[in-house]
Amino acid sequence: MTETIAEKLSIKVMCVDDHPLVREGIATVIRSQPDLDLVAVAPNGHTAIQLYREQKPDVVLMDLRLPDISGIDAMIAIRADFPDAKIIILTTFEGDVEIRRSLESGARGYMLKTAPPKELVEAIRMVHAGRRRIPSELANALAEHVSDESLSDREIQVLRQVANGKGNREIGEILFISEETVKAHLKHILEKLDADDRTQAVTIALRRGIMHL
Repeated sequence: MTETIAEKLSIKVMCVDDHPLVREGIATVIRSQPDLDLVAVAPNGHTAIQLYREQKPDVVLMDLRLPDISGIDAMIAIRADFPDAKIIILTTFEGDVEIRRSLESGARGYMLKTAPPKELVEAIRMVHAGRRRIPSELANALAEHVSDESLSDREIQVLRQVANGKGNREIGEILFISEETVKAHLKHILEKLDADDRTQAVTIALRRGIMHL
């Protein structure tokens, strides 16, 4: 087999991550596989969009948290021009809300950076073959909350202020709503998250990826 044919048959991969050590680690894993070829590396979302147009990789490994735009926004932008783009979210976040958002936005896979290299390589091959890849533990987390009622944008704003240590009156002043309205929002938040108090509600919201500090 000539080098030209081998290159043509290899799976072209692009890595999008703002951490140099992570990029180097992923590059090492991909270069160790004879059927994978790392064709592009991007440190942020806008560069990823540009490089995708230029290189047209077969599979993209996309981090969720990037310094300019989110990985989901970058994925949406890429898929607007290339609807068949095969993108795997590769992140440290395992909250069900983030998994759901990623899949609804078009991700073909969702992997954690703690996954063994062998699993990452298998995920790339599966997604390239047209299948989806979500580890069972993440799928279970997604299924556990599938029927949960989502927090509204205003409820998330209130909870974010709670996480910042603000009291009800302060939250009302910041969001230009009455203290009674803040209390009503908090009541609904506790019910939706099945939380006993404000502190537990913040903890649950952070763990599930409903909000970030």
